[in-house]
Amino acid sequence: MKLRVIGAVAILLSVIIASCQSEEQQEFQRYYNGGKIIYEQRCQNCHSAKGEGLSNLIPPLTDATYLKTNKAALACLVKYGIKETIITINGKSYEGAMPATDLAPVDIAKVLTYVTNSFGNKMGIVTSEQIDKDLLKCK
Repeated sequence: MKLRVIGAVAILLSVIIASCQSEEQQEFQRYYNGGKIIYEQRCQNCHSAKGEGLSNLIPPLTDATYLKTNKAALACLVKYGIKETIITINGKSYEGAMPATDLAPVDIAKVLTYVTNSFGNKMGIVTSEQIDKDLLKCK
């Protein structure tokens, strides 16, 4: 009985807290939480749970400067991958390929919202509309 009451109180508090958030904050949370699930399923194996990458093979996702400087290209990297090229992040070079994905623009937006707001990064929401625009510019 005591656990039921505690559970009910926890649910009630969650609803109250969620209702106090603005629509923008709620949208950010939906994108962020959805992106976390996608990251764990599709990206974490290579980039690690903490976004640290792997040695000289897989770049980290912890460099906010690289992410900010290349923000418009991130959707292209996720969608079409990287083919045997060298990427330099924070003075360190990474050589190798990253596979393309079949993610829809909204899912790319979610995973990029997660990545660009995790691992020490704080860049705000990435919308699916922005991803649509960015994907049109892919080389």
